[in-house]
Amino acid sequence: MYIIKEVLVMFGKIKFISGNVAHVETIASAEEMGDLMNVHVVFEAPDQAILGEVEEVTDEVIKIRFLGEFQNGKYISGVIRKPVLSSNIRTINDQELSAIVGVYDATTFKLGQSSIYTNFEVCVDINNLFANHMAVFGNTGSGKSCGVARVVQNIFSNPNLVSYNANIFIFDAYGEYKTAFRDLGKLNPNYTYKFVTTNMQEPTDYELKIPFHLLNLDDLTIMLQADKHSQIPILERALKLTRIFSKDDEVAEKYKNHLIAKALIAILYSNQITANKKNEIFKVLEVCHTNEFDFGSVIQGLGYTRTLSECFEIDSNGNFGESVLITDYILSHIDEEMEMTEEPTNAFYSMRDFAAALEFTLISEGFQNNEQLYDDSMLLKVRLNSIINSKIANIYKCDSYISTESYIASLVAVGNKKAQVINMNLEDIDDTQAKIIVKIVARIFFDFCKTRKQRAKIPFHLFLEEAHRYVQKDADVFLIGYNIFDRIAKEGRKYGVLLNIISQRPVEISETVIAQCSNFLIFKMTHPKDIEYIRTMLPNISADVIEKQKILQPGNCVGFGGAFKLPMVIKMQMPDPPPNSNSCDVNTCWRVQGNVAGESTHNTNPIPNNQSFTPTSQQKPDLMVGTSNNLQKSDLMVGTQVQNGRPDLMVGTPIQNVNADDTSSNMNGTGGMVKPSFLPPIS
Repeated sequence: MYIIKEVLVMFGKIKFISGNVAHVETIASAEEMGDLMNVHVVFEAPDQAILGEVEEVTDEVIKIRFLGEFQNGKYISGVIRKPVLSSNIRTINDQELSAIVGVYDATTFKLGQSSIYTNFEVCVDINNLFANHMAVFGNTGSGKSCGVARVVQNIFSNPNLVSYNANIFIFDAYGEYKTAFRDLGKLNPNYTYKFVTTNMQEPTDYELKIPFHLLNLDDLTIMLQADKHSQIPILERALKLTRIFSKDDEVAEKYKNHLIAKALIAILYSNQITANKKNEIFKVLEVCHTNEFDFGSVIQGLGYTRTLSECFEIDSNGNFGESVLITDYILSHIDEEMEMTEEPTNAFYSMRDFAAALEFTLISEGFQNNEQLYDDSMLLKVRLNSIINSKIANIYKCDSYISTESYIASLVAVGNKKAQVINMNLEDIDDTQAKIIVKIVARIFFDFCKTRKQRAKIPFHLFLEEAHRYVQKDADVFLIGYNIFDRIAKEGRKYGVLLNIISQRPVEISETVIAQCSNFLIFKMTHPKDIEYIRTMLPNISADVIEKQKILQPGNCVGFGGAFKLPMVIKMQMPDPPPNSNSCDVNTCWRVQGNVAGESTHNTNPIPNNQSFTPTSQQKPDLMVGTSNNLQKSDLMVGTQVQNGRPDLMVGTPIQNVNADDTSSNMNGTGGMVKPSFLPPIS
């Protein structure tokens, strides 16, 4: 182990104590004082060992802020009593430092290296970090994605622990984590990675599916973006009818006939003129019809028959010619006891089935001739049909009934193995629909865990990349009484549903969620609104932590919270392999090379004057827009029609050589494994 450099004479006596800071006499040399900033020191006295951190050094005074106290070899954060003025002051030793940064064993994992104490690994207790909600904040490019990838990789790299039953769901906004985890099984053959997406490119990819019949009323309210309370009863009624109609039995058929009959009687007994009544009746039959109520349905009279449409023909007196016959027929199908029909359990239905039930809802008593409800329902219908006719509908398609438990088991299953890291790729889904999907999946997990007989025995960790896209201050609380992420933040810990939010804009995230996070990894942040927001939302965060994160290098973060003995700057190692989160290499993308040799003191591959540039086969991009006359057309080339020496889509002239003299650039272990009953066996 690296031994901390002993400093025999650095600190003098305590001059005075002001608040939580000791002002200590400086007796160190100028060379030694350069190594003192942020060093931890111990104030020793009989029955007292108080930890402090050097925060300011001058020629005369060293200011040391108190952090906590060592008692019986253990560190306790916070200071109740101040050190006595006669205390002996020394730098922290190896044993004390290990009590702060942690030791590597079966209950911890390596988070990174201490930025202050070289060669000391920061080892975090798994329970302290992952049994609570966590937030990862930082500017774009500060190392958030790499940091998260490294954290997860380090968890599964611990030879002292096989985390077979881990359920880490990464909601990936850009599909960047696939490269980081696709070889997870190389760390241990018991580990498996699963990539779930809407755009399958490889044989190992799985299609994202959410069975529509698992959605509840709250999910439908969010999916259809209801914005008024009056729309919720419409959805509630439609959902009930969908479940009843899903059985497609005699009861369902009688219920449909009952609803149609009541709607038609209401129209017949209205004060409209006969022609208008006919129009309204035909509108109902166009959207809601059964074998008994269809335009061609045969109605038996006394010695004759009429089709349903013939019964509504208007005679010379302006009345329905078969008003008595049709009225008796309609009344025969009204059965008020049908309203007491209970919803079946385990009902299977599709989104189109729900759309059909919505039509029956809108002809039901209480919904007809109500302009406000009609307008509200039209918005819901338009949004529902928009989803049905889009590729998003494929996500909610399912061939047969599946229970919530079986669905979750299918999410973590890869053949006969169990996946520990499930990467849900959302990059091909627009922000609105991605937010809806994440909320629905989070709600399914939360409800599943709440119904377990043994609480918190199957934990789920939800890593929300670009969390500000999902965890927002939206209208959910106003409409349905809660926001699923707020609820998980407040109640999920005791049920085993844990949030890990990753964002570059904490100011856009729900205050409730941030307030419930117990651990933080803060990478470099510079936006004053975000910094002030964190300072306001987290009253326990010190000014020192705020200042430290402002000057962090990429890949370094400030870790603080319940999993950390004290706030510390941590240097994260680059993940191996890394996520696909690098910035665009503009220089390489812009650079071109010629295929004709030439001489130049500056350019190893010049393009001769007055000649067009022809890229080599290795230099041709996948999708080329525009070419000069002597470029060969590739399969994915766009714009090949040459007019006046210029392709359709090329702006400017063909690339010509730049005089070489005018350019200066060069163009060249095992642990206890208790398997939940619904999961596949260990291979």
